[in-house]
Amino acid sequence: GKSTAIEKLADRGYPVIKEVARACIDSQLARGHTLAQIKADRLDFERRILLEKVGIEKKLTAEQQIFLDRAVPDSIAYFIMEGLDPAEALRHSQARRYKRIFLFERLLFEKDKVRSEDHAMAQRIEDLLVSAYSGLGYAIVRVPVMGIDQRIDFVLAHSTGC
Repeated sequence: GKSTAIEKLADRGYPVIKEVARACIDSQLARGHTLAQIKADRLDFERRILLEKVGIEKKLTAEQQIFLDRAVPDSIAYFIMEGLDPAEALRHSQARRYKRIFLFERLLFEKDKVRSEDHAMAQRIEDLLVSAYSGLGYAIVRVPVMGIDQRIDFVLAHSTGC
């Protein structure tokens, strides 16, 4: 769904920032670590992802139209999901504003070496994401389930003026 959309946007020439957590996990897996080892210290893992996103986003300018796979406020949801205090993620999330927030209606997905969520956990994460962004005052644009090209066209049509 969303990661495929990010890839398609990049293919169409739009600047994108891919998912930081996946890149971090893939890098550690390539070094021989297991997913359990990578996520053993949940606070350390979530903070590393948060601070990496913050660092990336600090380099962006307001004039740029860039599509982010996951933005800083997503960390609020993941901190809560892990039973961690989201105060740091909330503080960083309040320091930046986004022009549009898109929530892709979920497709059925297969688990892989990185994606370990089941349907119930994916729904919980979605609910936490909606709560995090709504709590920050964002109106969320829901992207319905449809073909990938139609999803991209929908996002681009709703990005006008961004």
